[in-house]
Amino acid sequence: MATASETPVLDTLLAMTADSIERCGLAPDTLVLARIAALAAMDAPAVSYLAHLGPAVREHMTASQLQDVLVAIAPIVGTARVMSAATHITEALGVAIAVTDAEAGSSGGL
Repeated sequence: MATASETPVLDTLLAMTADSIERCGLAPDTLVLARIAALAAMDAPAVSYLAHLGPAVREHMTASQLQDVLVAIAPIVGTARVMSAATHITEALGVAIAVTDAEAGSSGGL
């Protein structure tokens, strides 16, 4: 039996993600783009995109690349899902910036 945790859902999601990354042969930047496309197809909420912003930044991904993914999948997933994804990505970026600003302010950073 698994050890009890205070965050069993988060722990499970992290384990699933780690296992997926370990078993996947895609280059890291391609993996992030594939996941962004899947999130758009599922009409995922902003928090789901938030989890992928860090990896996207580490892979030096650009806004243009994210836009290209949305353009590429638009004929498959449709206008509503693409517009929803663009909105959720923007919301996730806003949250990430707010958190970064708050952390910088509380640590006495510049």
